[in-house]
Amino acid sequence: MNNHSAKHFVLQLGSLISLYLSLAFFIVLTFGLINLRFPDALDSVWQIESAASSIRLGFAMVLVFFPTYLVLTRIVNQNRRVSKDNNYLGLTKWLIYLSLLVGGLVLLGDLVAVIMGFLEGELTMRYILKAVTVFVVTGAAFFYYLKDAQGYWLKREKLSLAYAGVATVAIVAILLTALVHIPAPNEVREIKLDQQMVSDLQTISWRIEDYYNQNKALPNNLDTLYGDFTVPIAPVGKPDYRYEATDESNYQLCATFTYDSTGVQSDYVNERTFMESGFSGNYTWDFKAGEWCFDRVIDKEMQF
Repeated sequence: MNNHSAKHFVLQLGSLISLYLSLAFFIVLTFGLINLRFPDALDSVWQIESAASSIRLGFAMVLVFFPTYLVLTRIVNQNRRVSKDNNYLGLTKWLIYLSLLVGGLVLLGDLVAVIMGFLEGELTMRYILKAVTVFVVTGAAFFYYLKDAQGYWLKREKLSLAYAGVATVAIVAILLTALVHIPAPNEVREIKLDQQMVSDLQTISWRIEDYYNQNKALPNNLDTLYGDFTVPIAPVGKPDYRYEATDESNYQLCATFTYDSTGVQSDYVNERTFMESGFSGNYTWDFKAGEWCFDRVIDKEMQF
């Protein structure tokens, strides 16, 4: 293998790897959008959050690797990848057939998944859309490289460019759709800070009830509650957490939130957090934007 062939092989291999990554994460991105647009009654909060995370990951990967694929493919096409008799070089054919093998295996796997879904009664709209997504995306790539192996695009360069143009438009459309369905980065940060504050308040609430169980009284303040341990503090830029005993068995925990728990967050993750405690039963932790206080009552009958 001479230096030119080695360079050609590396460029073509890099192009195909970029293609595989683009297709894989385009499917991940599309699956995430389908999961958010067609929620299932069995979806947990974690599954909704996972869908949002997969959209962000898929968006980033496609945004990086699909342009990389286009650039590398352009470079490969500008270099010699055909022989003097206008046929593909051996290395090119090997890589094209490798692409056909991968695409064919994925298509067969998709067919198996559809059959399994039918047998297990999972042919919901969401499931069907996912199967169609895999079939269309992988099928389009498989068709292109099948024709490529036959030398079809060698004499139809403009048609090849049109095929790539349609694929690019479809990918850009999905990327723009993804931007609509996920919050902006600054919103995601604020949502996570809100959730962290709820987690802190849950921990404080648990310690208050444990303190009451041992002392038969509520603590005077959070310093008394934590003693030598560090009291949880609100994120930088947020007002301090506030605790107040309203009577001998009632208390409030307050924090300042950026969004409603069922407002902006509902598109990202419909956060409904519960604290399961043997002392106080189940509490809901829904909140509104701004300062919000959670009223809690010690269940004396549950104390021991």
